[in-house]
Amino acid sequence: MDRELAMELVRVTEVAALASANWMGRGRKKEADNAATNAMRRIFDSVSINGTVVIGEGEMDKAPMLYIGEKVGNALTPEVDVAVDPLEGTNILAKGLPNAMSVIAIADKGNLLHAPDMYMDKLAVGPRAAGKVHLDAPIEETLRIVAEANNKRIQECVVIILERPRHKNLINAVRKSGARVRLIGDGDVSSAISTAFDDTGIDICAGIGGAPEGVIAAAALKCLGGEMQARLVPEDEEEYQRCIDMGIADPRCILMMDDLVRGDDAIFAATGVTDGELLRGVRFFGGERAETHSMVMRAKTGTVRFIRAVHMLAKKPSFF
Repeated sequence: MDRELAMELVRVTEVAALASANWMGRGRKKEADNAATNAMRRIFDSVSINGTVVIGEGEMDKAPMLYIGEKVGNALTPEVDVAVDPLEGTNILAKGLPNAMSVIAIADKGNLLHAPDMYMDKLAVGPRAAGKVHLDAPIEETLRIVAEANNKRIQECVVIILERPRHKNLINAVRKSGARVRLIGDGDVSSAISTAFDDTGIDICAGIGGAPEGVIAAAALKCLGGEMQARLVPEDEEEYQRCIDMGIADPRCILMMDDLVRGDDAIFAATGVTDGELLRGVRFFGGERAETHSMVMRAKTGTVRFIRAVHMLAKKPSFF
């Protein structure tokens, strides 16, 4: 992989963000997701990779494009694994809420965990706490470690958690420790990444969310020097067997960073669809112009770029 490829990937997330942003606040998440997926798939035909989708819109029989196993790109090399979420936060966008993004991660072939579409228990922290935490440790102990690493009091720390009934005990434990809780409805990719940026004010991302999103977030954290630990949470024997069929010998083992994203290189790109802590959302202006705000990062170099782009749109949206 080379640095020019990183910029090509930004174009992929930009077009998906622009397409889905037309549906912001309209209450129609399916249409928004379809718009992002269609736009992302079309632009892939111009990307110089020989890619295989390992995390995408679902199995071949359930997703017409960007399905698991689909080949994307127009080159013979480099051969890469591709993980995509054309619209991370479909509910967020439908309601016009913050932190919807279009995201993509790639790594050399065989280096991204082929995570099945099921739940995953996750713990994400930023660079200063990387290597010091453990998924199975009580949250109170994790807070103490992260607070010390980030030079904060526990009372100043923020843990971001999906607002779900399954997290009741976790939320109560964090509050009892004296730390602060930030509850979100969706968007656990952006939440995990936020732990690596001081200006977001997020210290820990914890709880159970989607496994595919966990791998995408892990790729971003690898670029940023942060850490994610995870464990799959199969809900029945069928899901347990699916893990094994996908090459995960022990579905209940702790997955470390090198299990989620192997090797020393990965590229992650994201474009904001609605405003968030990390990225501004798409802005539409008169004269058929639009502005996007993106980030792209690479693990091998540790470089993080933020890109503001102005686009001339061919025509106004015709979805009415």
